[in-house]
Amino acid sequence: MSAQLTDDQPPSSTPSGVDRRTILRSGALAAGVTTGLAIAPTSLSSASAAPTPNVATVFAHGVASGDPLPDAVILWTRVTPTPAARPGSGVGPDTDIEWEIGRDRALRSVTASGTVVATAESDHTVKLDVTGLPSDTVLYYRFRVVSGPAAGAVSPTGRTRTAPADSADVARVRFGVVSCSNWEAGYFGAYRHLRAHHDVDAIVHLGDYFYEYETGGYTGKNGVVRTVSPPNETVSLRDYRIRHGLYKTDPDLAALHRELPWICTWDDHESANDSWSSGAENHSAGEGGWAARKAASERAYYEWMPVRPAVSGTRRHLYRRLRYGRLLELSMLDLRTYRDAQVSRTSRRTDDPARSITGAAQMRWLTEGLASSPTRWRIVGNPVMISPVVIPPLDARNAAALTETLGLPAGGVPYNADQWDGYTADRRRLLDTIRSRHIDNVVFITGDIHSSWACDVPVDAANYPAAGTVATELVVPSVTSSNIDDILKVPEHTVGAAVPPAIMAVNRHVRWNDFDAHGYGLLTVDAAAAQMDWYFVVDKADPHTARYHARSFRVRSGTQRVEPAARPAG
Repeated sequence: MSAQLTDDQPPSSTPSGVDRRTILRSGALAAGVTTGLAIAPTSLSSASAAPTPNVATVFAHGVASGDPLPDAVILWTRVTPTPAARPGSGVGPDTDIEWEIGRDRALRSVTASGTVVATAESDHTVKLDVTGLPSDTVLYYRFRVVSGPAAGAVSPTGRTRTAPADSADVARVRFGVVSCSNWEAGYFGAYRHLRAHHDVDAIVHLGDYFYEYETGGYTGKNGVVRTVSPPNETVSLRDYRIRHGLYKTDPDLAALHRELPWICTWDDHESANDSWSSGAENHSAGEGGWAARKAASERAYYEWMPVRPAVSGTRRHLYRRLRYGRLLELSMLDLRTYRDAQVSRTSRRTDDPARSITGAAQMRWLTEGLASSPTRWRIVGNPVMISPVVIPPLDARNAAALTETLGLPAGGVPYNADQWDGYTADRRRLLDTIRSRHIDNVVFITGDIHSSWACDVPVDAANYPAAGTVATELVVPSVTSSNIDDILKVPEHTVGAAVPPAIMAVNRHVRWNDFDAHGYGLLTVDAAAAQMDWYFVVDKADPHTARYHARSFRVRSGTQRVEPAARPAG
């Protein structure tokens, strides 16, 4: 049994594009690396009964776990050893923390334990990769401060679960799927309602965990619901740390982190809107160099999020793969760090084979991984939509004279060039690999676009369904981030109700979409099918909002087609 501090010093950064709001309108990281934590001789429950400080203050940011493997899981917390040691402050004493993990909530029987130091260098975050754990097992964990002015404070008890063994015949896996949680646009009722599904294995967050805007920069339908901190746009390391710290105080977010392991990737707003390898739409020269800002955002993300970056040679990256027995493999993508600059959606450069959304190394990793996966299902955690949405889809050969003359994309003008539609050569490389190598059961689960979709991913959108499909895509709505009815300040499902029929009339591979509601998805995968159930909240501006089941679509094994499901998966 062992634990080690994760190596979370940020890699050198390299990630402008069209504003998405415009589109919608049309650790313990001590310095260096430490391994081999000492095993604590006593359980936290047997510690001496000295007066304890205010636990709600010392562990104000809760506990979290993530990236479950058959024998390992990331554990996370943050301590506030003194009142001045707030997120981003850069002050506060080194603080010894004991941790323990075991099979019962009271932790009477401890499976593993150890000691780690939280420092100002790591913003007093604690992040451990605890190994040697039993597979497919619910486990409980907690932390205790054992030195300094906060000594005696014990964290809330967290609950996590390891993945099944790679060789296990797994009957079913269920993920909560979320994206785009904007603090100022509403309350996180979607997170609260996800906790009501007691058979969820993990939460998959597909990006935009937080938003970088200044207060009032991107709000809800009726303005600011609750104010962000810092009030300015996040640019510096201090800013990003403060914003992460704010989000971790949300009670519904904190409770869901405490209850389940999370599997996360970033999109653009964890750094800046419409970011790419060398800049972002929401970054100006007056805000300093992009590389420094991106490095600051990555460092804060790795400090504050329970993720385990993959390592290739001397570099590490967020794209990574997790497996649930023989049933499924989940490939989480990073579609910001390596992409080329976004171009106009009417530009023929969307088809340029030299442009990439993944970068060459990630594309090789993705295609080789899909081809070699031994599991029945290949799920891809995809931050931006891969299904073509074009107005209208054009047959590239028959329309070539027109598109070449006008300088338009060969397949038609995309709705949103920030998606894979703006990088059609990369999409073709990926889909051709899936098709030529006869890779079955590829399902993209996607966020970003603040709306809900169920799509077949066609070989040729202009010749659907005759040309066939190679995969499917299930897109979840935003938790709170604004969509059409919010931006136009009209009741839900009024103006937005006219959009889906128009899209589906010309993009026949889009089987369903909803442009107005907010909420989450529940993805259930078994040997027979992968099914997404969409749940929408009634009013994101109400901290006590109710929710309702909206729609369900499934993909039967071997079909590469989505179809309506009569009811939520059991």
